[in-house]
Amino acid sequence: RKETSGRNVRRSSSVTKGVMKVDGTPYRTIWLEKSGEVTVIDQQLLPHRFETVTVGTCKEMAAVIKTMKIRGAGLVGASAGAGMHLAARAQDPVTTTPSQFTSAMADAGRLLQSTRPTAVNLEWAVNRQLKAMAAEATVPAKQQAAQRVAKEIMDEDAEWCRRIGEHGVRLIEDVAAKKPPGETINILTHCNAGWLAFVDYGSATAPIYAAHDRGVNVHVYVGETRPRNQGAALTAWELHKHGVPHTVIADNAGGHLMQHGMVDLVITGADRVLSNGDVCNKVGTYLKALAAHDNKVPMIVALPGSTFDWTMQDGVAEIPIEQRDGGEVKYIQGLLSEPGSNPRLASVLLSPEGSPAANWAFDVTPARLVDFLITERGVCTADQQGVLGLYPERKSRL
Repeated sequence: RKETSGRNVRRSSSVTKGVMKVDGTPYRTIWLEKSGEVTVIDQQLLPHRFETVTVGTCKEMAAVIKTMKIRGAGLVGASAGAGMHLAARAQDPVTTTPSQFTSAMADAGRLLQSTRPTAVNLEWAVNRQLKAMAAEATVPAKQQAAQRVAKEIMDEDAEWCRRIGEHGVRLIEDVAAKKPPGETINILTHCNAGWLAFVDYGSATAPIYAAHDRGVNVHVYVGETRPRNQGAALTAWELHKHGVPHTVIADNAGGHLMQHGMVDLVITGADRVLSNGDVCNKVGTYLKALAAHDNKVPMIVALPGSTFDWTMQDGVAEIPIEQRDGGEVKYIQGLLSEPGSNPRLASVLLSPEGSPAANWAFDVTPARLVDFLITERGVCTADQQGVLGLYPERKSRL
């Protein structure tokens, strides 16, 4: 573990240079070390402490994903790809036979896929790694393929998010063109679909960063996103670091803002999107979409192509919804300041100790409530015709 103060950040010399910055230093959320190990930003400690964690085994990576030291659709996928590289790296290239190697990789894939069942990027990355390794004959070649593909997934994720920003910024500029020059464009977002949820740029935030960097006067309402508060802790942190004007709001305030004309666009990310446009995202997204629909506010979802699930037809009926520990609902983490002592991270009980809690982590927003999808290939309507217009190669497989 490498701890930094937030002002005097340091990074490994092997990290691929990112675009997003932490106090002026470019970072990605995940990178391969020259040693073959993998380093990630520990998101459990943000926004109050910035630390990185170096991961050396597939089992360790599975724990990092499960405990949400890293989270977000794209980053979960990249971490799963890296986890498969770590599993491959652990095999002895001399004594391990190709069949033994293949069996070990299947076990590693099952371990990683068991950590977070809702985000489809994880399964996509594992299957991509298994396919690449299966194409090689020898164990050393399989190991080299796993390392190569792990880095490819990271680089592609960053590039796809950059393209999402390029395509999505036009939607923000269209709104700006209809307003008096210089008037603020107010965007509401939910959870964290920023660069912390991917390798770089982010999905929902990529158009926002692009607009801000072009001089468009944007302001973001950041829903706190109970129970883990990814909006208040992570989205607000990264917007602040990039200098984007923003305001943290209680989750239940979004509808009120829309009723009073204070929101021009709602932009969220996604953890799984079907070809018919159904969107699975952090729990609470459905309520935001209902309020947006009722107040005629465009509901926009940004995602890379790796987040599409091409096998399911009904999001509400088919997408598995992860249920996490109820303790995440009952307790909240924050920075505790006590007289005579230094501030420290602490977990505080919110509800009666004996009260049970349920914790559904995601919900599904039907396509009828979504106006547009932004992907690395462009903007489309949230229906099968629109999606297949961007991904025509998928028509024969549905």
